[in-house]
Amino acid sequence: MSVIDLPKPDHAHNMRLIGWSDQGGRLDGVQIMVHRGYAYIGHMFSKGFSIVDVRDPARPRPVNYFPAPPNTWNIHLQTHDDLLLVIHAKDMFADAAFADEHAYYKGTIGHTVGTAHGTEGKRNWSAGLAVYDIAAPESPRRIGFLPIEGGGIHRAWYVGGRWAYASALIDGFSDYILITIDMADPANPREAGRFWLPGMNLAAGETPSWPATTRMGLHHAVVHGDTAYAAWRDGCLAVIDVADRAAPKLITHRSWSPPFGGGTHNCLPLPDRNLLIVVDEAVLDHQEDGMKPIWVFDNRVPANPVSIATFPNPTEADYVGIGGHFGPHNIHENRPGSFVSSELIFATYQNAGIRVFNIRDPYRPEEVASLVPPKPAKMMDHRPNRAQVIQTADVFVDRNGLIYATDYNAGLAIMEFSV
Repeated sequence: MSVIDLPKPDHAHNMRLIGWSDQGGRLDGVQIMVHRGYAYIGHMFSKGFSIVDVRDPARPRPVNYFPAPPNTWNIHLQTHDDLLLVIHAKDMFADAAFADEHAYYKGTIGHTVGTAHGTEGKRNWSAGLAVYDIAAPESPRRIGFLPIEGGGIHRAWYVGGRWAYASALIDGFSDYILITIDMADPANPREAGRFWLPGMNLAAGETPSWPATTRMGLHHAVVHGDTAYAAWRDGCLAVIDVADRAAPKLITHRSWSPPFGGGTHNCLPLPDRNLLIVVDEAVLDHQEDGMKPIWVFDNRVPANPVSIATFPNPTEADYVGIGGHFGPHNIHENRPGSFVSSELIFATYQNAGIRVFNIRDPYRPEEVASLVPPKPAKMMDHRPNRAQVIQTADVFVDRNGLIYATDYNAGLAIMEFSV
């Protein structure tokens, strides 16, 4: 596809589309990492992960695809130096139990997944974390694997060094918990420690103190120094001391659900400004789960983060009425080697596309740029009753400020912005 063939966005403000890819015909994407001129993209419905050469961002070129094992998700991944980490977990949306989104996002899933087995008493999916050598960027070579006894790993955090962190659904727990992973030998990653909120360890006799309709599970943590900022879905924010990787301990737990709808997805520390950005994910159609904010916290006292503002919502169209999910999903997480800013926040808003916010004044966040790609030409999402609308999933900003965004159905969009 040449530059003149680019699809026309439904809305654009201070942003323009400069490149697009169908990812080798696998138009669905979840997490994206752009590393050394290549985009590594996890798929939700096509399974596996793809590699797209983006050294010329106006003409991205799919170069490789790695299929997932049967019944397995590879939706999230991490890159650093010569390593690629790819999660393995049960393909939840292929499970009839989760055909209705309410079942996945509202309630404990450990009973449904963690102890569930396939035929003949064996799990029919792969669960754990795969490690690849990507010294040759187009040709990852698997060198290690950390197995998990349970549903598997949802999302990981790794920015080099000895330690990685992941959310893991392990037999005996009600939902995903935090695990620390020793990467001293990448060919032999090993679990080093665990942390969970009280009530989650069912195998140890703990009893949940939250309603059965609450999804009290870790999405993932972003770690700065010895502190993990963990997005605990309907449990909201948990700040964890991981100085002792074998025995992480809670610093503080903050919950605002209810009255707000929960679904906390990202917690991004901005240490140079003593701020913390926290994203609540919109998980149901037509805002059935309520308006989900992106929060700004004053983080001068890590044991007492205080909310001081929320981001404005897109208003140029009736996004609630359009269908699908409307509201935040993901933000760019300031990874080393990428575009790092403590003033500009890049977020995906699902059917409202990609948004850029300026938080120079943390009490008054301002939207400064946006782009809504056109609706997908076809649906990769095989679940029943899904609206054929944009559902922008993840965003990554490279060191040059180019924005890369995935979608559940609409391929890879590459954009630039000016503010």
